[in-house]
Amino acid sequence: MSAPSFSLVGLGPIINRWKYFVAGAVALAAIVSVVVSLLLPNVYRSTAIFIPTNPQTADPDRLLEENTQMRGQLELSSRAEDLDRAITIGESLPVAELIIKKFKLYEHYKAGTPGDDNADNYVLSEFGSNLSLVHNEHDAIELSFADRDKKLAADVANAMVHVIDSVNQQLTFENRRTVLDLYRRRYEYLSISFERSRRELVGARRRYGIFGLEMQGRYLAKALIETETALRKAEASGGDVTGLRRAVRGLTKADGGNQINLESYVSGTDSLTMFVARVADLQNRLVAARSAYESADLSLKGRISSLYQVQKAYPATRKFKPVRSLIVLGSVLAMFALSVVFIALLELYRYHRPTATPSA
Repeated sequence: MSAPSFSLVGLGPIINRWKYFVAGAVALAAIVSVVVSLLLPNVYRSTAIFIPTNPQTADPDRLLEENTQMRGQLELSSRAEDLDRAITIGESLPVAELIIKKFKLYEHYKAGTPGDDNADNYVLSEFGSNLSLVHNEHDAIELSFADRDKKLAADVANAMVHVIDSVNQQLTFENRRTVLDLYRRRYEYLSISFERSRRELVGARRRYGIFGLEMQGRYLAKALIETETALRKAEASGGDVTGLRRAVRGLTKADGGNQINLESYVSGTDSLTMFVARVADLQNRLVAARSAYESADLSLKGRISSLYQVQKAYPATRKFKPVRSLIVLGSVLAMFALSVVFIALLELYRYHRPTATPSA
């Protein structure tokens, strides 16, 4: 005769028969889970939120574009690669070792002596499990750190943000030095060109006897007209014209003895106009280059932050874990499920246990 079939429908009567056993197991699990949850220390989590930026001001081509203002701050725009770079830096081993050493986490985690492989692995594992770097839906990074000491958790989170910023700046430090050197060389080149052109202008003024184009032209025209008028009057009246003719020659000819004369003025006008225009242009460019160099020196060497910190980490006012009610509830449900499985298997074994046949 076959054994009766066994199904989940029959669990109700089975549980009812074993209700004291199930109730005792569940009660024991509840008591143990309550004790254990009360013994677990409170863990607090502090979170800092920041937005990594695109360090485009360190690009020499962009900085040296015409009509581009010197940007003293980085743009508030984060690309996927900027977010990935910040997260990679935060999860890197050198950063972890730096924070572990700074906050003496070997002693805090009671891991042992630094340098021991087991101690090192334990501290790194514990540090990594307490650290969280998440790219949220607002294109910002949430850096969280959990610890039993709420102040330590906030200090570690803020220190992590600072270290990520510092390392991120170091990645473009050499390029920033190149940018600053480009500005310096541009300023030095314009300074040398301006000084050379200024000396050429001074030499041309002395050579042609031109010290002011507009005023000197008016002076020559007025002096020449007055001298020629006097000469014509002297010729008409029969007076002494020799001195007046020499005066006219001195005003009109380069070899007439006058340093300021019409012939030199006409010969040097074009050259002086070109030199004056070049010196004025170089002067404007030199002033702009000096201003740009000083701005670059202040901004590029001034440790500009490579991220915008939206929220600093503060000591938490509520614990992050353990959630004691969930621990107790989970333990009770788990024990109830295990008890049901155990008694179901026991009943199934009884149903299928072979019965001994009586001897003849």
